[in-house]
Amino acid sequence: MGILVSVRAGDDDTLWAVVATVGRKSRVAEVFRSRAQALDDRAWRDQQVKAYADWLVRAKKPVPHYSVTPIRRSDLPRKWTPLPALGFLRGQMV
Repeated sequence: MGILVSVRAGDDDTLWAVVATVGRKSRVAEVFRSRAQALDDRAWRDQQVKAYADWLVRAKKPVPHYSVTPIRRSDLPRKWTPLPALGFLRGQMV
């Protein structure tokens, strides 16, 4: 799910998405109204992944990568729900 969005400054429909990526699969993990909130969330998710990095390697689980990108509300999947930061522990990654 590559998310490429053309966003105009001041566009009220613009949100900031934290995107989880494993291999070629991506999923919007969370959305925020401000980029700063999205960056904070991404940093927190990265911290959670680092805390479990050894376990992920031993369990041969893929390590998720998080990024922040602008997205329009209309570009969110219809039944989108937030992805728990540690969702990768329960097989809910992507």
